[in-house]
Amino acid sequence: MSVTSVSLKAQYEQLKAENPKLRIRDAAQQLGTSEAQLVATGLGSTATRLEGNWQEFLKELKPLGKVMALTRNDDAVHERKGIYENVSFQGPVGTAVNPDIDIRFFMMVWDSAFSVNENGRLSFQFFDKSGEAVHKIYCTEDSNTEAFHEITRKYTAAEQNAEVETTPYPAAPAERPDSEIDVAGFREAWKNMTDTHHFYGMLKQFQVSRIQGLRLAPEGFVKSMPNDLSRKIITLASERKVPVMVFVGNRGCIQIHTGEVNNLMDAGPWFNVIDPDFNLHLRETAIAHSFVVKKPSEDGTITSVEVFDAKGEMIVQFFGKRKPGIPELEEWRQIIKDVADF
Repeated sequence: MSVTSVSLKAQYEQLKAENPKLRIRDAAQQLGTSEAQLVATGLGSTATRLEGNWQEFLKELKPLGKVMALTRNDDAVHERKGIYENVSFQGPVGTAVNPDIDIRFFMMVWDSAFSVNENGRLSFQFFDKSGEAVHKIYCTEDSNTEAFHEITRKYTAAEQNAEVETTPYPAAPAERPDSEIDVAGFREAWKNMTDTHHFYGMLKQFQVSRIQGLRLAPEGFVKSMPNDLSRKIITLASERKVPVMVFVGNRGCIQIHTGEVNNLMDAGPWFNVIDPDFNLHLRETAIAHSFVVKKPSEDGTITSVEVFDAKGEMIVQFFGKRKPGIPELEEWRQIIKDVADF
């Protein structure tokens, strides 16, 4: 271990001692390093470096039994318990499609990984090329820990190198001026969508950012709302027992919960759903833009709530529970109408 990593380890230990509840992501920001590098300071004690094909790795997790999958960005944390199975890939893009573990993988950014044992709390942790966490899988009291150790042994890296090489991602390109956008063509394309999954491709086609696209939407398809929109939507869904879909993602992963949300709780700047198999932590103070968005599809209009930070990055997205071929829940539409009058 180099002098640099020894010194970083000491700094991290001191920071944790002074702030026992500090999350590792926030510690990395305070120390001017990456989360992957902080995990690597535990090599030989709390962490084992892994290597191999991460696509094959994800396909081998079913024997663990019930785990907790965690995907987050700066301002939303999505934790879902279930059995990790039905994992498949088309090139670098993959899915785990289950009623509980429902995830989209973008492996082109996955880089380093570790098996971590923090005082008996076992997890697999994956990081992108900038050292930012893309996905974590935690054992629960119902998990097969022997299977965890077996997978760890199989993928243990030959060299337990504590240095994590990272490459920062470039800043997002500046938004093109509205005057350079084919606004009429963009609006026509929006109105003629037949599948909500085409939306991202449409933004790329017309070279607009997501926030810009929402601002330039055809009339009657987007409504800007105050930033307590998420709280109001989730509170009504909880009171009325309306099942929802909650999407939280980052560069390498999008994780989805489908079902009811019941136990709501505030903790500092965080608005939380704390249910037995699903937790959402949403930092409301970071919300800069909130929209209700309508997109046409073969199954009728699909309505979402989309929430962004000040940089225009998506924090969280909400839908009513649905599957392809099934129209949107009327109960979800009623919640939108009651909250947004839209």
